[in-house]
Amino acid sequence: MATKILIIGACGQIGTELTIRLREIYGNDNVIAGDIREGSEELMQSGPFEIVDAMNRTSIEDVCLHYEINEVYLMAAMLSATAEKYPKKAWNLNMDSLFHILNIAKEGKIDKIFWPSSIAVFGPTTPKENTPQQTVMEPSTVYGISKQTGERWCEYYYNKYGVDVRSIRYPGLISWKTLPGGGTTDYAVEIFHEALKNNHYDCFLKEDTSLPMMFMEDAIKATVSIMQTKSENIKQRSSYNLAGMTFTPAEIASEITKHLPDFTVTYQPDFRQSIADSWPGSIDDSVAREDWSWSHDYDLEKMVKEMLDNLK
Repeated sequence: MATKILIIGACGQIGTELTIRLREIYGNDNVIAGDIREGSEELMQSGPFEIVDAMNRTSIEDVCLHYEINEVYLMAAMLSATAEKYPKKAWNLNMDSLFHILNIAKEGKIDKIFWPSSIAVFGPTTPKENTPQQTVMEPSTVYGISKQTGERWCEYYYNKYGVDVRSIRYPGLISWKTLPGGGTTDYAVEIFHEALKNNHYDCFLKEDTSLPMMFMEDAIKATVSIMQTKSENIKQRSSYNLAGMTFTPAEIASEITKHLPDFTVTYQPDFRQSIADSWPGSIDDSVAREDWSWSHDYDLEKMVKEMLDNLK
């Protein structure tokens, strides 16, 4: 039986690139892009698109039945910085959408789920460096609270009902193809656009704020990889730590000046600084590397060159 995939939130930062990659692997007609709005020209023209409201179970179920979907990637969410402005709305979107998918799977209507978690599940009491897979999790943001709660529910549905749900904790993600969606690590994408446009960037984090980051190519690779892994190798049914690189705003700026010598940065921390301060500085992802052979391809130097080459 052919793998038939529905991606909910397909027009977002991760969803757009994930949809294109999955269509390359499984065939255009077997990957249905779903969102409450239309996406990029490439996404809309390369395969089927359906209006899907992540908050409306009937909307999701109708598409699943129509296309005989067996795998769902739930990428719809309100991210950290935006969620702090609209806490209740963020909680409702992030949690209700997950329950809809878990319950559809529990009823045997789909076989496998991918649901993304985040480093936002960690908090100020978590060990800052090489944050381990199992550790203290006391998130201080709405986004982090919803993701930590989601992890517990994913694990519960696997243990109680046998729902095959898989998850990774994304670090900050960097892409030249899509704009960021309201997260605390958005500076690491904005900085490239401003460098090329104005030769200057006003950063909303302090220059020495170290955060785990990942180039989008690696994030897509990890997402596809965990879903293609045999079920018995997925031993963490909450979510896996994932790491690529760690850097500060000053370090990425320094790397950019190797290509654009006149580039300058000023630092004016805003409300997002306190969010960043509550997150790890680096992540230990050895469990993912062991369980499903995860490895990253991009370091800071390679990522900066790729971003500038493509955005030019």
